Amino acid sequence: CTRSETRRRCSGRGQSPGRGSRWPVAGSSVRALPGPPRSLRIGAAGPAGPLGAEPAPQGPASSPPAAAGRGAAAGRSGEPGAGPASRRPAARAAISAVSSSQAAMRARRHRCRASSRGCGAGDPGAPGRPADRRRSAGWREAVSAAAGALQAGGLVALPTDTVYGVACLAQDSGAVRSIYSLKGRNGEKPLAICLGDVERLYRYCQVNVPDQLLRDLLPGPVTLVLKRSEELNKDLNPFTSLVGVRIPNHPFVRELARACSGPLALTSANISCQASTLTVSEFQDLWPQLSLIVDGGPIGDVQSPECRLGSTVVDLSVSGKFTIIRPGCALTSTVEILRQKYGLTPEPS
Repeated sequence: CTRSETRRRCSGRGQSPGRGSRWPVAGSSVRALPGPPRSLRIGAAGPAGPLGAEPAPQGPASSPPAAAGRGAAAGRSGEPGAGPASRRPAARAAISAVSSSQAAMRARRHRCRASSRGCGAGDPGAPGRPADRRRSAGWREAVSAAAGALQAGGLVALPTDTVYGVACLAQDSGAVRSIYSLKGRNGEKPLAICLGDVERLYRYCQVNVPDQLLRDLLPGPVTLVLKRSEELNKDLNPFTSLVGVRIPNHPFVRELARACSGPLALTSANISCQASTLTVSEFQDLWPQLSLIVDGGPIGDVQSPECRLGSTVVDLSVSGKFTIIRPGCALTSTVEILRQKYGLTPEPS
């Protein structure tokens, strides 16, 4: 997306507050839909105060219902029903994030750093910022629930700054195999890792570009391919010495990544070779195999093909050069930064 395309097609402009919000932010209402293991709703207060809890309404859910699918019986390897999917919690839940007001949506669009982020927008939840201090109990509980599902070996669907994704712990070999099984993915097609902050990138990658270059592109809708370090799980992409790194410009994903002890493995929430998804209803076929679904509402304009492009993937593993592996939604701004600001030479893919 160009800057104008980003603002027009990918910002969610014109959508009403609520399920049409771009992503969960401070001041949002985050609720676990009725169903096991528990039901609660966190109501949004005004911008000056914290968010308070209120009882969950009884009745039909407006988002994916709790789903008991393949591997619903909880268990470990060697126990009855065990397997990649059965390691996940038996109880399923969906967490729905809704915006509190039109003003909040306008504020998010105002913070959008489209000039260097393509389809992404500013993260109002970075540590130390006022929005971070106003995080609701429900927001923290949502992060905790997702982190718990991941630590149990589960797969979590969640919104990013481009399309919906599915995440697991990258250091958990069984969970990595589950993602390939879920998507019907070619075993020789690599998975990217997802981190919360640039600082953590150095532990899992060998970096041969300036730190400021990383920060000019991340967080944002860009996947940087670098040489992997020995710290990364050897069962993750064992066929290559490289790894793609994502730091989505999305506050929920970044907080979740910070809450986990290691990197997340992240891929799009769709069957391989099918279109990327912008709403949770578009990947219903995957629901039974997911431990948790984090619903952030529609991501951008569901009628716009440009909003389904996903991140721009660029290989920076060779010093002084870059290779575009996938154009994605932030191609123009990414190439401009690499060529004009840092003088890197483009290589054919």
